[in-house]
Amino acid sequence: MNYKVTKSENIFNGIVFDVKLDIIEYDSGNAGRREVIQHNGGAVILPITNDGKLVLIKQFRYPLQEVLVEAPAGKLEIGEDPLVCATRELTEETGYTANKVTPLGKISTTPGFCDEILYLYLAQDLTAGNHNREEGEYGMEMFEYSINAVDEMIRNGEIIDSKTIAVIYHYKSFYFSE
Repeated sequence: MNYKVTKSENIFNGIVFDVKLDIIEYDSGNAGRREVIQHNGGAVILPITNDGKLVLIKQFRYPLQEVLVEAPAGKLEIGEDPLVCATRELTEETGYTANKVTPLGKISTTPGFCDEILYLYLAQDLTAGNHNREEGEYGMEMFEYSINAVDEMIRNGEIIDSKTIAVIYHYKSFYFSE
């Protein structure tokens, strides 16, 4: 590192994230600022039915003011195991439980200004049940797609959610590699 932090302060405390401002000094003597969104992170889970269909949801995303196609996911509670979060979100959003959950890796969503890490999981050997959606998820819909249909949806811009694209890529790299 070619800098030192000369001042650090928390400038916003929110429900979903906090914002920290660091004043830095480079080895050259020049000053800089770093605004960092601090987020607990989350878990993303890709359910695969016994006949190989990917279970995705459609939900309205307020910041974009549009409906996105996504893999089930949720925010980690402080100190929560990502696997616990992933399985909770699977049931909450789809109603499914999984007899087999496999970790696929993790991603940094926006490392230029945010410390959020998302943990990726694959859910297999599913059992259907009742979802338990939160108030903001009441309009959520669930769909099953073939891997070819999902690939086409990514190519044509129907799936733009980065965490969903990442978990699908990880799934394909583990299960469809040459």
